[in-house]
Amino acid sequence: MDLTPLLAPRSIAVVGATDRADSYAGNVLRNLARAGFAGPVWGVNPKRDEVLGRPCVGTLAELPQPVDAVVVAIPAVSVPDVIADAAARGCGGAVVLSAGFGEVEAGRELERRLRETAFDAELPVCGPNGNGVIAVAARAPMWGDSADNLAPGGVAMISQSGNIAVNAIGSRRGISYHTVVSTGNQAVLDASDWLEALCERDRVRSVAMFLESDGDGARLAEALARACEQGIGVAVLKVGTSERGASAAAAHTGALAGDQRVFRALVEEAGAAWASDPHELLELARVLAHPRARPSGSGALAVLTCSGGDSGVAADAAERLEVKLATLSSATVERLEPLLPEAATIGNPLDYTALIWGDSELLRRIIVTVDGDPAVDQLLLIYDHPEGLSPESDASWTAVREGIVAGAIEADAAGIVASTLPDLIDDTASRQLAERGYPAVPGLKTALLCARTLRRPPGDPRRMREIAAAARAAGRPDGRRWIAEAEAKELLRAGGIAVPAGRLVADADDAVAAANEVGWPVAMKLSAPSLLHKSDLGALALSLTDEEAVRAADARLRALAVAEAEVLVERMAPDGVEVFVAASTDGVVPALVIGLGGIWAEALDEVAIVPLPASGERVERALRSLRAAPLFTGVRGTSAVDIGGLAALAARVGELVLDRRLALLELNPVAAGPDGALALDAVARMA
Repeated sequence: MDLTPLLAPRSIAVVGATDRADSYAGNVLRNLARAGFAGPVWGVNPKRDEVLGRPCVGTLAELPQPVDAVVVAIPAVSVPDVIADAAARGCGGAVVLSAGFGEVEAGRELERRLRETAFDAELPVCGPNGNGVIAVAARAPMWGDSADNLAPGGVAMISQSGNIAVNAIGSRRGISYHTVVSTGNQAVLDASDWLEALCERDRVRSVAMFLESDGDGARLAEALARACEQGIGVAVLKVGTSERGASAAAAHTGALAGDQRVFRALVEEAGAAWASDPHELLELARVLAHPRARPSGSGALAVLTCSGGDSGVAADAAERLEVKLATLSSATVERLEPLLPEAATIGNPLDYTALIWGDSELLRRIIVTVDGDPAVDQLLLIYDHPEGLSPESDASWTAVREGIVAGAIEADAAGIVASTLPDLIDDTASRQLAERGYPAVPGLKTALLCARTLRRPPGDPRRMREIAAAARAAGRPDGRRWIAEAEAKELLRAGGIAVPAGRLVADADDAVAAANEVGWPVAMKLSAPSLLHKSDLGALALSLTDEEAVRAADARLRALAVAEAEVLVERMAPDGVEVFVAASTDGVVPALVIGLGGIWAEALDEVAIVPLPASGERVERALRSLRAAPLFTGVRGTSAVDIGGLAALAARVGELVLDRRLALLELNPVAAGPDGALALDAVARMA
């Protein structure tokens, strides 16, 4: 579907046109008038000839010509027929503000009819149950709420929450928007469709996405791939969880890799930014819209402030957020010494002190000097400008800003300006600094988060399309069933993954025979489709060294009331680091999950998640990113494990899930040692 008629409409019809002050349709007409929309606008209301100065017709069929965008604000029961009328008249698309659809039980059939009508006619529809679309550059606020005149800019916003979007455009933070979309119920177009369409629009530099549902993972990955290709920054705030993880929740995977973690892994794989609240979302989108704010070198960050307190706060926050601060060279220190008061301590963060407050030229020289250090490729300049200053004080604050602007213009390093508290930088200052290529971020912690985000490498569109293809191939098949450990290990053996030597046994005599075959000592355990956590039930016995112990374990295990259970005898594996490895198709995209395993898997709750497909090299990088990585590489005299072999095993698990169309394959634990890795336990769910 072509979304151009909704993103850049040339003509608009408002169905349900009225002049009532409390109506969505009235708000749309007033918003269009205030914004100065240049194209023709018609009202659609059989009881009126004119509304708010706009001509009215009785139905869409009576329009003198088809319009690009039809805004619908009438009771839900009549909306599907209006969508059919819009398609029949040859209109370009529709924005449905009306509520009473899939968000309530009584409206689900109406939403189904709306969706089918739109898809049959290939008519793009925003909504229903949303606030609409503000096409700022086209001066077309098709918006059911207040929409003051917005200055056009490079930031677009896609929000499943109408209120989040309303608050975003109403907040005083100096962000210039290109487009704002409130997607509502997403009956026809979802956030991925809007993202892909916005990536084709001129002057879009970044997109903020507020999401409440996963949507189609393959479509999202494709849209993120397009953003990568176009150099468009994306920031995502995702709330809520889906029901997809339900089938994995019975195993450890559901607890360790819930919907949010897999979704975040996909977002970050695309080089996009992950926000934790609406404030972060908007500020990340702000800085991503500034090409000059992204460092291009291999250096680190330098922080400049006039306050020792701010310097300490910045240093601590940088350490918590793992933002690397540059070490200034001795040559830079020598050049700074004559520029700074004796009270200043030269370091990074650099406190140039309030003794030079208001000296624009000196501040410019200090910024340029720090910028010239070869270790510095990114600057964070702390600047506060409170409201309500006296005229004489305001002059000195303005002089500081002028010094920062002058230094920013001359500096080669990428840069951000930050206030210490979110409300200590005004809208005017934000716009002036942004025009010079230095986005102003309210709040020091948020600014450091933005600085860290800007240092991340861009996503690879080819990689995102690989993920999209894997998600499409995996699908969401029904009728899944758990399989027992013994069957799961046969699947692993056939797939080239090492498992202990062993077999199922019929009775105690057979168990003794099996132990003699595989070699002592042995482990014995129950194998059953319903048995996912053996240690909780005591359904295993380890390190058995003689016939008497095997017979006793066989009797105890068979006495446990476990349906369809069989006894499995295996050779005990050598000691190693216990690792958790699983692959699942239950998230927004298929993903591999890796972390420390055994009984500590959920207690430690630290895993790396890699969207599938995943090469051994990619998995090894994920393993090395874990806090537990020293256990793999050797610590305090312990031997390093074969981390390459462990990564290859994990990658093969991901391949098996995709190749065999499994819903889940979980190995816990895998024993990793210097000579390789061995899957000691396994559960699987077939599609």
